[in-house]
Amino acid sequence: MNNDEVVNKKTGIPRLLEIAGEKRGLLVISGVLSAISTALMFFPFAAAYFIVAELLQHAASPALSDMDLIRQWGLRALYSLLGALLFLYAGTMASHIAAFRILYSLRVRLAEHLARLPMGYHTRQSSGTVKKLLELSVEKIESFIAHQLPDLVGAVALPVIMLTAMFILDWRLAVACAVPIIGAYSLQALVFYGEEGMGKVREYHDALERMNAAGVEYVRGMPAVKVFGLTVSTFLQFHNSIIGYRDWAVQYVRFCRRPYIAFTTILVSLMVFILPVGVFILSGQPDNQAFALTLMLFLVVAPGFAAPMMKLMNLGGNMRIIAEGVERIDGIFAQQPVPEPLNPQKAEGYNIEFDNVVFSYDDPAASTRTEALAGVSFTAREGELTALVGPSGGGKSTIAHLIPRFWDVGTGAIRIGGVDIREMGTEQLMDMISFVFQDVHLFYDTIEENIRMGSSDAGYEEVVAAAQAASCHEFIECLPQGYRTRIGEGGTYLSGGEAQRVAIARAILKNSPILVLDEATAFADPENESKIQAGLSELIKGKTVIIIAHRLSSVREADQILVVDEGRIVERGRHNELVDRDGLYRRMWRAHIDADSWTIAAEKASKAVNE
Repeated sequence: MNNDEVVNKKTGIPRLLEIAGEKRGLLVISGVLSAISTALMFFPFAAAYFIVAELLQHAASPALSDMDLIRQWGLRALYSLLGALLFLYAGTMASHIAAFRILYSLRVRLAEHLARLPMGYHTRQSSGTVKKLLELSVEKIESFIAHQLPDLVGAVALPVIMLTAMFILDWRLAVACAVPIIGAYSLQALVFYGEEGMGKVREYHDALERMNAAGVEYVRGMPAVKVFGLTVSTFLQFHNSIIGYRDWAVQYVRFCRRPYIAFTTILVSLMVFILPVGVFILSGQPDNQAFALTLMLFLVVAPGFAAPMMKLMNLGGNMRIIAEGVERIDGIFAQQPVPEPLNPQKAEGYNIEFDNVVFSYDDPAASTRTEALAGVSFTAREGELTALVGPSGGGKSTIAHLIPRFWDVGTGAIRIGGVDIREMGTEQLMDMISFVFQDVHLFYDTIEENIRMGSSDAGYEEVVAAAQAASCHEFIECLPQGYRTRIGEGGTYLSGGEAQRVAIARAILKNSPILVLDEATAFADPENESKIQAGLSELIKGKTVIIIAHRLSSVREADQILVVDEGRIVERGRHNELVDRDGLYRRMWRAHIDADSWTIAAEKASKAVNE
C-alpha cells in the first residue's frame, strides 16, 4: 500500500471492495433488483387504494361498481407480489455470490499478507486478535453483504417510494409524515454517528479482541488450568476481559436507551402527527370524499413505516461495526511486509556468515532497547555442522531465526554464499533452508500431506523414505490409516516426540542445502534419539547445518561449537578444545555429566551421609 492510498483511502463498503479486489457490479445488480422487488411489494397497497376508491364511489349502489376494474387491480396486485418475490430471490442470489467472492478474496489476501509480514508483527499481536479479524470480522462482512445489504436497499427504497406516493396524493399529509421521520433519523445520526457513538464501536472491537485473545490463551493453557484447579474466575486475564466486555455492553445499552426509545416512539406514533393535520383539513371540507379516502390510506400506510425504519436503524448499527472491522483489516494491510530486493542476487555457495550482527526485539522507536544480539560474528561453512549452545535466553534461537529473515538485523549483515540475505528474494531464501522448530506445528491434515509440505511434488515412496530416515515410519504404519491418518481435530493426536519426527521427515524431504535444527531431539526418548541422529547424519552430508542443542552429548562431533551467552559468542571451537579451557562450556559439560549420572536414590543416599 503506497502513501497515496493511505491518505486517500476509502472507508466502509467501498474500501472493502477495494481491498478484496472485487468489482461492484454484482452489488449494484443486487441493489437494483432489491429496489424493484420493494417497489413491486408496495404495488398491492396502491391496488387496494384504487379498489377502495371504486367501491366508495358507488357506496350507495355497490352493484354499479366496475367489477372488471376491481378484478384487474386484484390480479395486478397478485402478479406484482409474485414478481417481487422473484426479483428478491434474484437480488439475494447476486448478493450471495458477491459476498462469497469477497470473503474468498479477502481471506486469501489477508493470509498471503500475514505470511509476508515479519515475525515481529506476529509476536506483538496475539493469535486471538488475528483470529478475530480473520474469522469474526470477515464473517460479519460476508453476512452483511449476503443478507443485510439487500435488506438495506429495500429499507431505503420502501420509505422513499411510500413518501413519493404520499406527496403525489397530498403534500400536506406527506409533510406531516415526513417531518417526524426526518427528525427521528437526525437524532439517530447525531447520537450514533457522532464522536462518542463511533468511539463506542471502537470500544466494542477492542473489548471483543481482548476477550478472544485471552480465551485462546486460556484454552492453550488448559493443562495448567487442570493441574492447578484453575477456573475462569482465577484465570484473571480471561475473567477480566469477560467482565470488561460485559461492562461495555451495559454502558452501551445505557448510551442507546434514550435515543432508541425516542426513535421508536416517533416511528410508531406517525398517526399522531398525521391525524390532527387531516382532521384540520377535513373540517374545512367535510364533503370532500376523495380527501377522506386519502386520509384513511395515510392512516393505514403510516404504521408501515415502522418496520423498514427500524430495520434501517439496525442495519445502520451493523454498518458502523462493518466500517470499524474494515478499518482494522485495513490496518493489517498497512503493515509493511519483509522488504523484497528490486534486483535479487543469487548465492554462490552455502556458507553462512554473521558479520557483527546487532539485533533487538524492541520497537525501533522505543526510548530504551535491550539488545538480543550484540556484535555476533561467525561463519558456518558448507558441509559442516555448527552447534549453538549456552544458557537459556542467551540468543541461540534468535541467531537461528535471523537466517531465514524472520526478522531483519538492526546493524551488521548476514550473508549466504557471499550475498546479503536482504538482497535475496524470499522464495529463493526459503528454498535454500529447511527449519525444524523446537515447538512443532502440524496441520489438520494427513500425515502424508504434512510430510509432503517439504516438497509438494514428492511421490508417496519419497514421503515414506523421508519418514524412515526420521525414524517415524514404524509408528505411522501402526496408526489406523497409516500415512492417510489425519492429525488433530477429528483425527489422531501425536505425542511431542512423534510430532517432532514428522517435522524432521518434512525437512528431510525438502532436502535443502541449509538445515537449521532448533533442539530437534528435545522430545525424543533415548532409543529414538539415536535413530533420529542416525537419520540426520545422512541428511546433513554436504549441507550447511546449524543445530541448537541443550544436550551437549549430541554435538560432541560438531565441526564448530559456538557458546552463546547474553547475546554474544563467548567461546568457539571443537568439543575437546572447549572442555580443556576453563570457561562456560566446560562448566556446562560438567553439569551435563552430573545430570546424566544423577538418580533419586543417589540423591537420597547423599543426603543421608551428609546428615
